[in-house]
Amino acid sequence: MARARARAVGLLLGVAADAVFADPARWHPVAGFGRLAARLERRWYADSRLAGVGHLAACAGAAVGVGAVVGRAVARRPALETVAVAAATWTVLGGASLAGEASALARALDAGDLPAARARIPRLCGRDPNALDAAGMARAGCESVAENTSDAVVAPLLWGAVAGIPGLLGYRAVNTLDAMVGYRSPRYGRFGWAAARADDLANLVPARLTAALTVAAAPLLAGPGSPAAAVRAWRRDARAHPSPNAGPVEATAAGALGVRLGGPTRYAHGTERRPTLGEGAAPTPADLRRAARLSRLLGWSAAVVATVLGHRVTRACRPARMRSVLIRRSVRR
Repeated sequence: MARARARAVGLLLGVAADAVFADPARWHPVAGFGRLAARLERRWYADSRLAGVGHLAACAGAAVGVGAVVGRAVARRPALETVAVAAATWTVLGGASLAGEASALARALDAGDLPAARARIPRLCGRDPNALDAAGMARAGCESVAENTSDAVVAPLLWGAVAGIPGLLGYRAVNTLDAMVGYRSPRYGRFGWAAARADDLANLVPARLTAALTVAAAPLLAGPGSPAAAVRAWRRDARAHPSPNAGPVEATAAGALGVRLGGPTRYAHGTERRPTLGEGAAPTPADLRRAARLSRLLGWSAAVVATVLGHRVTRACRPARMRSVLIRRSVRR
């Protein structure tokens, strides 16, 4: 019972810490992991899937290993476990920074300061800011907020609920590697394949939970969107998206906000044509602010889900409980 409470409370405290402090400006552990992964990539890069599998296994395996060591060290000390789970949760979440960057981009667009707005774009997504006008940046911001709310908020909380500290750190490692090498470009088409596929698998359930929570949150957003529009966009448009996970979250966000997303999307490695999501007007800076509000609502909703789930999973996995389950099953046989 104490361990279940420690994990649940730790997840909530981590979400609260992210809301209050956001990401540290310097010495961020995820940034440090990214620098280390980049060094390793330079050392053993090869244009092959096998090399990419090795890169993923080494980097993500190290993160899971660190999480397992820390988790074992605090397993019999509920107070320390609460602190450790909270610290790990704060480390891997990016909700406050994501919503803050979206709001700052909306302010720059409202002021007509396109150079300042373009300087914000790389902090939200990997698109070429010089190829975007004001409308393109508003759309890019809405799409990035929708996708990254799933990747940087909902998914780590679910993995933390299910697998504790190793789940938190391991998921963030996989997602970071996908952001670094998971591109369909000449350099990463094969080397980044493993990271991209691992990220797809890790986000299958979180993305659909994000979509469901988006439908539930739609009535709390002032504007033309609705739960019915979010469900309709999810069913009609999500499958046309090239990403199995970005499709549901971006489509439901479009319906909840009452905007139209999708279209030509220009990256450094080339231009991709994305399907139309939703059926409203093109997003404006006001819609981008509403997307930031939606992201915050989803973060706290996911925190409640993760807290309940984490408490139940931890209780179900207690050694005594597991032994009793095995005994009951053997008796039935």
